Amino acid sequence: MTVVYLLVKPTMHSIWQKRDKMGKNIVLVGSGNVLFKDEGIGVYAVRYIKENYDFSIPFEIIEGGTLGLKLLELLQEYDEVLIVNTSSEQNRDAGEIIIKNTEQFLEGDIVKKTASEVEIAEMLQVCSLSGTVAKTTVISIVPDDIMSVEVGVSDVLRREWKKYIQSVLGQMKLLGIEAKQRENVIELDEIVASYFNS
Repeated sequence: MTVVYLLVKPTMHSIWQKRDKMGKNIVLVGSGNVLFKDEGIGVYAVRYIKENYDFSIPFEIIEGGTLGLKLLELLQEYDEVLIVNTSSEQNRDAGEIIIKNTEQFLEGDIVKKTASEVEIAEMLQVCSLSGTVAKTTVISIVPDDIMSVEVGVSDVLRREWKKYIQSVLGQMKLLGIEAKQRENVIELDEIVASYFNS
């Protein structure tokens, strides 16, 4: 199920209101499948950021999972799209973080092993051909285990979790989104458990 959060925190408080049409139209998307262990890491990361930070400007957060054609709409509707997921790029170590723009994501020797990677590539290609595509950044982490049918995160990715979150926040900052961590932090295990129990 796709969950959309519309967040506006101009004074670093948690308030909900309509997006400011004067600013950039930005969306943060968590992509992946939480049923296949590490493949859900992008979805967990986006929920973690949504639950634990307040923000300086309005933008949308989507816990996308596998989005299908919904991703096509996002790539055409928004000015800036940040996609958080896993990467099956060869010759990379598990836990390595890779940040690519549209062109970099589509080119090179990438063996796409997951449904989310395939759909991101396909939708970016379609949008590129149509000439209507958001400025897109894909923030990926190389998984250790995407074969186990299990809601969870491998030890390798757990060790890189904070670095992964900081990488996403760093890309958000480049778009002018300042994040302030809340006092009571909801940890990764609680985020994962929320999917296991839903």
